[in-house]
Amino acid sequence: MAIIKEFKEFISRGSVIDLAIGIIIGAAFTSVVTSLVNDIIMPPIGLALAGIDFSNLFVTMSEGTYASLEDAQKAGAAT
Repeated sequence: MAIIKEFKEFISRGSVIDLAIGIIIGAAFTSVVTSLVNDIIMPPIGLALAGIDFSNLFVTMSEGTYASLEDAQKAGAAT
């Protein structure tokens, strides 16, 4: 019964609510950063490097060669 009592004290301190808010903000921040990098930062870098399209670049860490990232993922290759 001591575990249940300690758990009730932990919840009543508000730590769980703070943790939930942190997770929600972190998830939203991840989406913002991903969009910023993919839509704003990478296109000018690709343009500056002679029009390289980074969405089709990948490195295969296993044996074999693949025409596209999608083919490598379908084959189960580590990329």
